[in-house]
Amino acid sequence: MAWVPPSNAWIGELINSAKTIAIVGVSNKLDRPSYGVAKRLIDSNSYEIYLVNPMYEEVLGQKVYKSLEDIPVPIDIIDVFRKTSELAPIFESAKKIKAKNIWLQLGIIDEQLAGQAQADGIGVVMDRCLKVDYDLFKTA
Repeated sequence: MAWVPPSNAWIGELINSAKTIAIVGVSNKLDRPSYGVAKRLIDSNSYEIYLVNPMYEEVLGQKVYKSLEDIPVPIDIIDVFRKTSELAPIFESAKKIKAKNIWLQLGIIDEQLAGQAQADGIGVVMDRCLKVDYDLFKTA
């Protein structure tokens, strides 16, 4: 199945209805986009944020999980900061934990995996920054 890009209205609804976000590939380096996005979303107090990276125990004062499967709650959005070549296991994990949506950050695109995820009932956003769209679409 071919991936169908979501509308801005759908993205706005997602941003405003989500409660939990897992950030996969978070870094503890201040100059990394994953750090800036994680900090913005944590500081917003709009979501429960779960950080995922097997290399760290803690980032931004929060526990970091080794994998998506280790997170103890259902996830509304998996925000991914990994190379395209590393996406397949993340999509498999998303399906396994019954995540509702996968968000691939700027420059991360895999239309085949995205189309399959949509066919499996998982929403997919690609090549967009969650922080930028949060600032554009978040209400109240």
